Order: sequence, then structure tokens, then C-alpha cells
Amino acid sequence: MVSQPPLTGLKVVEFAGLAPGPFAGLLLSDAGATVLRIDRPALPRAPPTEDMLTRHKSSAAIDLKSPAGLALARRLCLAADVLIDPFRPGVLEKLGLGPDALLPLNPRLVYARMTGFRRDGRYAAMAGHDINYLAVSGVLSLLGRKGEKPTPPWNILADFAGGGATLFQGVLMALVAREKTGRGQVVEANMVDGASYLATFPRMALKTPLGAYPRGENLLDTGCPYYDTYETKDGKYMAVGALEPQFFALLIKGLGLEGTGWEERRQDRAHWPELRGLFERVFKSRTRQEWEAVFDGTDACCTPVYEYGEMEADMERKEGDQRPAVTLRNTPCLAVRKGATDPSHGQGEGVEGGGYVGFTLAPGQGGEEVLNRWLGWSRGREFDVQKGGLVLKDGKAKL
Repeated sequence: MVSQPPLTGLKVVEFAGLAPGPFAGLLLSDAGATVLRIDRPALPRAPPTEDMLTRHKSSAAIDLKSPAGLALARRLCLAADVLIDPFRPGVLEKLGLGPDALLPLNPRLVYARMTGFRRDGRYAAMAGHDINYLAVSGVLSLLGRKGEKPTPPWNILADFAGGGATLFQGVLMALVAREKTGRGQVVEANMVDGASYLATFPRMALKTPLGAYPRGENLLDTGCPYYDTYETKDGKYMAVGALEPQFFALLIKGLGLEGTGWEERRQDRAHWPELRGLFERVFKSRTRQEWEAVFDGTDACCTPVYEYGEMEADMERKEGDQRPAVTLRNTPCLAVRKGATDPSHGQGEGVEGGGYVGFTLAPGQGGEEVLNRWLGWSRGREFDVQKGGLVLKDGKAKL
């Protein structure tokens, strides 16, 4: 029998922002925290925002330019365990919602701040996106094929891995520290440092034979023919990662090339172009499904490259059911796909779309219910609605 998700009871105020902040909030909400996003009010009818990372969250529409709205937001921050600040440095400070203003009044608050560039770096005052953070971190210089320009990998590496996931990790560390000290603290993450940290191994490898060659000519960056992808007869792809000799031997056997001497020549870079051309011709001789029949169940490190569309259509066979990032056997996170059956799938009802469809959260959706759960407040007594936004009623709300 499982218990509640690990972060059940944790109160999180997430100021609406772009992908990294909402992703940190999503990781917290999937782990059971109550995440309340602070949105700008919109009239006459509040349209959804572009944020799709809203699973298990609620929204409070608050006009931070209104004194009564700002007062309500401040009260929420003083009741929260975690605050997520996605803005450029100084934005919340100008509103009186910076850490120097809030931590003395709520000393257990974990004040989590996310920026793209370093706060103390040369680009601190500049706008940027994932590609820019990767560029100045040095990581982008590693990505791409031989003779081609650096290639950004969607916005996975800086925004989500180096940004949101790293901030989430910092929040968890601060919560552990709070258990020891009784006090919260400021957690600062930026996507330049986060992405650079993720690249620790390849950065160090630049000074070793493993990564000392130019971009696209190393063992793990498509320079090696037995660590790459190959097109099949039906226009799909197989992924090959047969680095170790025993795995390479099984790959060669499956490709019908056993006994041709490649087992002995595989590390000779002078022969890599020949081997790559051979692999290209052989893989194109069969469909991906036919190659799956050859390599499934073997240690050849040769697997199909699945596309999300086909994974969604056939979740069981292609391992396409979306699950929590990590399995906690006793306190599973909340399920993504409906029909969760065991801790590896999470617990609870799951969500529509099963992780393949993002749903927006309208400003104000579910916010009043959260205020009631957190503080026992109700509309007309402690707060009211003015011009589409929640406002604090003077002298009525007590923490």
C-alpha cells in the first residue's frame, strides 16, 4: 500500500513565466506539492496563457500594480513554503516581494530564483533564449556533426535540464537544509551554469583522447560510426551505440558482417569512413521493423529510433506511456497517464492526454479553492475580485 506523494502539504507560489520556472513548478506539483501560479488578470474573459506546464496546478489572477492585489500576493508569499521567481533580477524586489522583504517575515521560505544568464555576468541585463545560454556556456560548441555549424537540441538542455530541473534540485536541497536549521534561504539558478554543469564530463573529455578532436569527430558526438543513427529501408532510423568490443561483435553479427575483420579494425580511425558507408548500405537494406526483429533481446546496443506520434499510438509495445521521472516505491509521485497500476506509473487518476497533450490554465482557475485550503479565506470576507483580479480586503485577512 502506497502513501501520499512526497511533497504533499508543500505550498508553492509560482509567478507566471516562461518554460524553466513553470517546469520547476511542474516537478513540484507532480511530486504532490500544491502549486499556485500568480497570473495577470485578463478581461472581460480570462484567456489561457501559453504555458502548458500546468499539470496539477491552480492559478490566482492578481494585478500586482494594484495595492490591494499586491497586498494579497504578499500574504500568499508569507504563507508559502516555496516561491518561484522567473523574472529578470530586480522585478519582484521593486514590488516589495524580494527575499530581503519576505524572508524576515517568513524565515522558512525557500525563495527560488531563475535567470537565463548569470546574475553577476556580462550578459546579466540582456534578454536571451535557450540557444543563447548554451552558446555562452560553451555547451553549444560541442553539438553538431563534422563540418556543420553548432546545432541546438530544441530547448531541452538549457531551459529544462540546466534551468527548471536544476532549480528544482536546488529547492529540494534547501528543503532538506530547512529540516536541519528551521530556516529557508535563497536558491539561485541560471541556465548558463546549469547547462555547463551538465556538460562536466564532455568538457573534461576535451583534454583526453575521448573528446580531443573537433566537433563531430569524437567517439560520442557522431564521429564514430558505431555510435550514430542509420536510416532504414522505410525511411526510419536505428540507433547504434556498440562501443565495447563484445557489443560491437554482436552488432557485426546481426548485420551479417561477421568474419570480415571489422572486429579488429573498429578502433582504427582511418577505416571509420569505410565502416560508416558499409553500415549505411546495410541498414538501408531492411525496414526498421525487420532490424528490430534482429536486435531485440540482444546486447548489440542497436535500438529503433521511435517518434512520439507512434509511441502515443502504441504505448505498451513502444514504452510510450509517460511516467513520473523517478519511481518512489512507498510514496509515488502523481500519475501522468490515466490508469496507473503500480508505483512506477505513479498514483492518482492521471491527466487527459497522458503527457502528450499540454493544457493551458486560465488565470484564476482554481485559485480561490487554494486560498481556502491554505488560509481558510473566502471571497467577500478576506478577499474580493476587482477588474478580474483578486484583492485583499483591508483589515480582514489574518495569517
